[in-house]
Amino acid sequence: MLEIYAGNNALKTIQEHGLKQELFTNFLGASGGPKWFMLFGLDKYLFSEFFQNRTTELNLIGSSSGAFRAACLTQNNPVQAIEILAQQYSNTVYSKKATAQEVTNKTITLVEQLFSENGAHEVINNKVFKAHFLVAKCNGLTAFDNKILQVPGLLNSMLLNKIARSQLNKQYQRYVFKNKYSNLAINDPYNINTIYQNLTAANIKSTVLASGSIPLVMSGVKDIVGAEKGTYRDGGVIDYHFDFSLEQKNQNKMTVKQQHKKHFSDLPHSSSESKITDHNLTLYPHFSSEPKAGWFDKSSNRKVLASSYDNTVLLAPSAKFIQSLPYKKIPDRTDFTQMEPNLRIKYWQQVLKQTGQLAESFHEFREKKDWGEIRNFTP
Repeated sequence: MLEIYAGNNALKTIQEHGLKQELFTNFLGASGGPKWFMLFGLDKYLFSEFFQNRTTELNLIGSSSGAFRAACLTQNNPVQAIEILAQQYSNTVYSKKATAQEVTNKTITLVEQLFSENGAHEVINNKVFKAHFLVAKCNGLTAFDNKILQVPGLLNSMLLNKIARSQLNKQYQRYVFKNKYSNLAINDPYNINTIYQNLTAANIKSTVLASGSIPLVMSGVKDIVGAEKGTYRDGGVIDYHFDFSLEQKNQNKMTVKQQHKKHFSDLPHSSSESKITDHNLTLYPHFSSEPKAGWFDKSSNRKVLASSYDNTVLLAPSAKFIQSLPYKKIPDRTDFTQMEPNLRIKYWQQVLKQTGQLAESFHEFREKKDWGEIRNFTP
């Protein structure tokens, strides 16, 4: 039911050390709207069992729905938070001709429910599970909510991206709203301008909202506190499924390993984490084994770079699992308009239930320790 892929270095590392949670320092969450329901069972398993009792840092990096997941998984009770998100999102109902404002208002409500009680404080101050929300700051016509202006701006983005992904710099900046304790850095082969901004109580909700604010479908978020004034939209515009690698920024000429030792020297280590590791692998539960770099690559033949996934382990549902779902397909945003609400909700609830099979498959794989079943990730 579950396929496991690994980049060259990740595959070699697992073959040498096994599939241990302490090998991972990063966790990716992609854009994709309700497609993330496919990962519901895995998310619950990973953060209740696989990463249980973790004391060394795990950086969670997400765009759009991946940011919403990261906002749940970095709370003190990640399973409860992700269950609330899944239930509230799957039961959302829009008017037949929903306006951008209606979709925005209901997403604002979803964000409030996601951060119920003390959730925002927990995410901001978590020294182990560190949230990073990717957001696209828009320039030029893409900054306008008026569709008459926004559409030609997006068409221009499409053309620029077709010429070269690096050309997106002319219309967008990547903002990484991050945990204040994080030293994570994005190593982008396309050199898209990237700005790092700390998460605070004043900006965390608007940041998550912005990361999921799909162009044309929702209103952009204006002037996020602490960041440059302007319009912020869906992080998936730049980073839909990701095409970059991750590293730790060196500070005061300390090595990455020294930084880790300094940061965690006062924390008790569990038996499963008997030593600091510098393997720096990334775990990436994803609904597809063929990631696309950005939003404008969805229908293109451009492949992500193998170098971006050298340290990545990607978990994806098999074709067999997808065929077992109602309608034999992964949920997506078109379900909102092409299915009656009651039918859609029933379908999505069934998908959420069935994704427990993916968690079971991952658990069985770990127990069996047959690393030969891991496929080499070759874009």
